[in-house]
Amino acid sequence: MDIRRFFFIGFLALWITTGQAQKYVGGDLSMQTRYEEAGSKYYDHGGNAITNMLTFLKDEGWNALRVRLFVDPRNATGVEKGEGVCQDLDYVKALGKRIKEAGFSFLLDFHYSDTWADPSKQWTPSDWLALSETELYAKIYDYTKASLQTLKDHGAAPDLIQIGNEISYGMLWGARDATTYRCYTNSTANWDRFATLLRNAGRACREVCPDARIIIHTERVADTGVLKGFYDNMARRQVDYDIIGISYYPYYHGKLEQLEIALNTLENSFDKDIMVVEAGYPAHWQVPGTTIDYSATYPYSDTGQKAFTDALVAKLNSHGKVKGLFWWWPEANEYGHTGPQVTTNWYNATLFDNNTGRAYSALSSLRDFLVSTDINTIKNDQKKENARWYNLMGQKIKVPVMRNVYIHRGKKVVYNYTK
Repeated sequence: MDIRRFFFIGFLALWITTGQAQKYVGGDLSMQTRYEEAGSKYYDHGGNAITNMLTFLKDEGWNALRVRLFVDPRNATGVEKGEGVCQDLDYVKALGKRIKEAGFSFLLDFHYSDTWADPSKQWTPSDWLALSETELYAKIYDYTKASLQTLKDHGAAPDLIQIGNEISYGMLWGARDATTYRCYTNSTANWDRFATLLRNAGRACREVCPDARIIIHTERVADTGVLKGFYDNMARRQVDYDIIGISYYPYYHGKLEQLEIALNTLENSFDKDIMVVEAGYPAHWQVPGTTIDYSATYPYSDTGQKAFTDALVAKLNSHGKVKGLFWWWPEANEYGHTGPQVTTNWYNATLFDNNTGRAYSALSSLRDFLVSTDINTIKNDQKKENARWYNLMGQKIKVPVMRNVYIHRGKKVVYNYTK
């Protein structure tokens, strides 16, 4: 006969708001101020007017918002400004304060550029171009520290800080089209320079916002060798950060199966939380530059976008280290504006219909990221369903047959199996 012995080692507060690291869900709302100024009209999915966007998103279950920061967007080209490059420190200070006062966690996205920073372009701000390497190391520290102090002084201290945006191949490359300082995982060139920049930026974050968590953001989901190699280089050079941030757009990076491969690679290789700090999928038309057509599985429609979002949330919730999900540019909405368009072209992966101003169904699906199969959702009560056994990922199992730690009736227990 089997003899089963249970040693209770503590009670858990297993509600979603406690337990392991907090989870964050929301979006990059960097253009919200511009749409409001233009008079864009927003409605919920049922057609009811939204009078306060932040209140609406809070009611929809979002708990975090992201905003990008450029050094001096006045130096951006006309095309870039037409794409939405406008977020200087004054802009971010005002929007960040609103975000904090509305009760959201605030993710600040340093671009360290006057314009878009992504894998194909990481242009040094115009006013920094003449600096020597030593001066540049000091500048990124001084700029980061001064920016954070300004935000903190105005009630907009960030809770999460990205030191760079999609920096898969380095940052601060120089003038437009410069290639000298790019970083590749098959070469050691420029990695020490890159790491010094990140360490100095991170040091400023720790000094001004010691409770904030630092994110290093890449987007190589489609190439897990480069993805792993990047964070190997961070570890090798002892760069201080807390969270691996990734972008995931299926039309650029691959289907959900590819995301699964990337998440497994990161979870198995690094002792870090992970956040998807940018995500999106169209509800009407293909996003320009699409290289992977997923529309046979998830049509470009309200229901297709929602189905993709539901599948994405389920995928992320099956990974215990994934703690954040942010939709990029969900607020894009030209409906009802009284002047020129806010941006030159519509964004096709928004969460609002540019033709009607109504929210798409996917907006409401994002809240489910906070209700995962993780152990934090197993309530501490004695109902029949909580008499079941769970592993530490929150997955239901049959009666245990091996020694391990499990969740049973709202408690963490060590199960010893003896024949």
